[in-house]
Amino acid sequence: MSSADLVDLGVLIVVSLLPALFYLSWVRRTERYRTESWGPLLGAFAYGALFATFTAGILEAIFVSLGTTASGYLPGPEFVFLNGNSTIGVFFLVLVVAPFIEEALKASGVAANRKSLRILADGPVFGASVGLGFGFFETFLYGLGAFLVGGLAAGITLILVRSVSSVLLHGSSTGMFGYGYARGRFAVKGPQGGSYYLLAVAMHGSFNALASLGVILAFVGVSGLAAEAAGVVALFAAIAFAFGAIEHVRTVIQSSDYPALLKGSGRYQPPMPPARTR
Repeated sequence: MSSADLVDLGVLIVVSLLPALFYLSWVRRTERYRTESWGPLLGAFAYGALFATFTAGILEAIFVSLGTTASGYLPGPEFVFLNGNSTIGVFFLVLVVAPFIEEALKASGVAANRKSLRILADGPVFGASVGLGFGFFETFLYGLGAFLVGGLAAGITLILVRSVSSVLLHGSSTGMFGYGYARGRFAVKGPQGGSYYLLAVAMHGSFNALASLGVILAFVGVSGLAAEAAGVVALFAAIAFAFGAIEHVRTVIQSSDYPALLKGSGRYQPPMPPARTR
């Protein structure tokens, strides 16, 4: 690899990383009561970027391999969705399999940081941290692929588009799971971790459906200007969906922060700070 290639690689990493860290700072500042220190948050970010991303890629590759092999032995066209080499199989992977696998692995990052959850609002903050880390590294990998095919400009363009869409979605969906996980940890009545995991999966799948609408329309036979226009509209709708989702997470953080809860029903009491030892 030449020095120029190394510089381009560094540019792709920086362009991918800076938006995700900006979003993380934005979410962090939403919590007013005992704002989280950077160390644990960056640890959660790294968990999402490295462990969750790589493990998700491995599990999805295994699913595609096993599903493709199984579809060759199962009779009838109704099992074609298991074939990773078919268009329907790709749609099934993107819209169903990936959301379930990726949200589960990002959720494990929230559980790994359970000891850092001091109040209810910490749940969505740590969830967003894990999700933004996942979104950063996934976006970098997509940008790297575009760079290898079309050069630096293509890689940066794809990264910037994903930075205002997919990265925010990953932070938002896992942020909502984090809220549900914290509700369970602090025994808040009502929906808890399992329900919010399904919500995260639904958010993820819905976003992927919007982002893939142009390809889906082409598959069902819609072509020409109508398909192109629908694809552009769907892209902007996906971006709006992502920004709306992260704003909702910030609203959840504000409403579950300790000062806000003091004005509520009083059914939730955050844990007391540890006693000082002499």
